[in-house]
Amino acid sequence: MNGKKQNLNVSRRNLIKYGSGFLGTGLTAAVLGSNLVKPEATVAQKKPAKDMTPDEALQVLMEGNQRFLDNKRQLPNQDFARLTEVAESQAPFAAILGCADSRVTSEIIFDQGLGDLFVCRVAGNIASSEEIGSLEFGTLVLGAKLIMVLGHERCGAVKATIEGGRLPGQIASLIDDIKVGVERAERQPGTNKLETAIKANVLYQVEVLNQSAVLGDLVDKGQLKIVGGYYDLDEGRVTILS
Repeated sequence: MNGKKQNLNVSRRNLIKYGSGFLGTGLTAAVLGSNLVKPEATVAQKKPAKDMTPDEALQVLMEGNQRFLDNKRQLPNQDFARLTEVAESQAPFAAILGCADSRVTSEIIFDQGLGDLFVCRVAGNIASSEEIGSLEFGTLVLGAKLIMVLGHERCGAVKATIEGGRLPGQIASLIDDIKVGVERAERQPGTNKLETAIKANVLYQVEVLNQSAVLGDLVDKGQLKIVGGYYDLDEGRVTILS
């Protein structure tokens, strides 16, 4: 009889122990799940990149940025299975010409993963010949349906262009490509001269990309869209400019 009571007590203790473990796991999952919500599948999840339209590609980017803003990132395509999947080839649905600023990481702010974005980064998000060539490859060869020129709040390269003066090393080589946007901004209304210049620079770089024969042809065929975006460092929001 005593042996039966002892076994019963052990079983109860095990039940409490394992039950607590399951409860703890459930609570942990609930806490983690609040930041990693997986709602209804997005366009990117429903359709391969090659079958997406330029407008759908833009929609996917902006949906991802909204998840980032809402702290509901899905962190798609960031596991080892995806690493293996794209190891031999890539088919990004969008390309980003962004600033080299360490605070503006496209895969994070758009909630994307491995193989989703073809990203070119350079201070001032300028469309230099090297960047244009890279984006021609990312669209014509790899099939990206969207290019976003992404400027950001308080861009140091644009600020340096406005302030002028001598700059050391090769830093000055960036300035000439930004001057056009800065000069245009001087003729526009607005109290925040830096923000106006940053946005004007983005729109100018969009113009430069559209002058590419390769990119322009893809745009004319409806296979590509080129837009400008502005990233708010304080909020994390991307606003479409064009």
